Amino acid sequence: MTQPDQPIDEIEIGRKFFAGPCEFIWAANDINSLPKLGPPEIAFAGRSNVGKSSLLNALTNRNHLARVSNTPGRTQQLNFFALGAPPPDELMRLVDLPGYGYAAVGKGKIDTWTKLIHAYMRGRPSLARVYVLIDGRHGLKDTDMQMFDLLDRAAMSYQVVLTKRDSVKLAEQAERIKSVETGLAKRAAAFPEVLFTSSETGEGIEDLRAAIVRLMAERGHELRPNRD
Repeated sequence: MTQPDQPIDEIEIGRKFFAGPCEFIWAANDINSLPKLGPPEIAFAGRSNVGKSSLLNALTNRNHLARVSNTPGRTQQLNFFALGAPPPDELMRLVDLPGYGYAAVGKGKIDTWTKLIHAYMRGRPSLARVYVLIDGRHGLKDTDMQMFDLLDRAAMSYQVVLTKRDSVKLAEQAERIKSVETGLAKRAAAFPEVLFTSSETGEGIEDLRAAIVRLMAERGHELRPNRD
């Protein structure tokens, strides 16, 4: 559902851009194996099984860009995707981060992922924003607040994207957004607008695309729309 004040040109640019070239280019298991710096990157973080892979597939209008699994902890590395043109001419990169919180692996593995995520967020000059995915059915959890604390300390811009909108009653959606906004109110690095999406129905996906287009424009990076 399009927000009333959402400029139509950003929606159209986002639709065309994300319908264009997009491919997996790199996987990093530690901070020393990250790809060379290139175009702006936006990263997607969230609790294990929050729906990151499904959202990335919906965002890029693909079925298998990111692997979807019902097993928490399936994503075990930083996965980089090039958008807009084949490498090395890509205009932007998406980064799928390992899920934080519970995962069906040992504590040692979770600690390793956590340190990798933290190091990436603190020291990646090309990282423009982190989109933190929150399960819209449940709202904020302690592990989400811990992620916000990390992002605030790193002065890293982040924005909350609620997922699984189709599983939340319409009458409860506004209150869910308001509750999250309240939790973000005093956090300096948090972008104030909360988006509510559904990878199943596509609701809110065009608003997320438009938000990314706007972010890139503010940073001086034009996402040239591809032809239909």
